[in-house]
Amino acid sequence: MSITNKIISAAAIAVALSACTTVVKERVVVHDQPAVVRQMPAPIREVIPQPPASGYTWIQGHWAWHDHGWQWQPGHWYQGAAQPMPAVIVEQVTVAPSPAHFWVPGHWSWRHNEWVWTHGHWER
Repeated sequence: MSITNKIISAAAIAVALSACTTVVKERVVVHDQPAVVRQMPAPIREVIPQPPASGYTWIQGHWAWHDHGWQWQPGHWYQGAAQPMPAVIVEQVTVAPSPAHFWVPGHWSWRHNEWVWTHGHWER
């Protein structure tokens, strides 16, 4: 086979193979519904009883997310000094993984004798 025939054969194969290409289009899903946010209820007004003794600090009641719902954590006396609950941290709500998910906002909880921030997250 001559060089010219080899070049013509290679060109014919290249043309034939180029017809076998497939264009793949990625499907883009846009959720145009606003995110569903499960806001915590309004705080429950508590009557603060007298401290059991001097040296106690009142830990205010607050809502905490447990078992797929907001649950009230009643206020209580803590033996020792404690900071008041810090201000809420404003978080950016990200894109929901699916329309079935809802956003649980971040919140403060009293754990292990201090205020601990739980970041907002998606649940379904």
